[in-house]
Amino acid sequence: MRYRLYGDHHITLETVASAAGQGKRAPRAPRRRTVAGERDRRTADAMAELAAAVEEVLLGLGEDVAKVRRKQYDAYRRLRNFACVTARKDKLLVYLRCVPADVGVEEGFTRDVTDLGHHGTGDLEVQLRSGQDVERAVELFRLAYAGA
Repeated sequence: MRYRLYGDHHITLETVASAAGQGKRAPRAPRRRTVAGERDRRTADAMAELAAAVEEVLLGLGEDVAKVRRKQYDAYRRLRNFACVTARKDKLLVYLRCVPADVGVEEGFTRDVTDLGHHGTGDLEVQLRSGQDVERAVELFRLAYAGA
């Protein structure tokens, strides 16, 4: 570093020498897809298939059923919402407008969410993890559709 004085109030600074090669990084090898990433993609594909199956069942309940996309969920309505579908990482949650006491609650499959906050409408939460769960839930879907 070299400096020069100009009068009493001015100074200039000049670089005399610099170290070569500083600031350069070694090139990175491209990242390979991990096993966990592959598993996440398979899980996402399975959830998309499950969501398509649920949509087919809910829209097939009647000609007057309409699907309304919301920010946090998909609502299925007749005159009013009777089912709301929310996706999670490993399951679909379907909130149905029916009385949980009339239906009965099964641990791990249905849950009473009457006094709990959640996205969508309905007091009965149905947890769907596979196609077999969708088949089990068809009767609950029909009950909620009939009440709408």
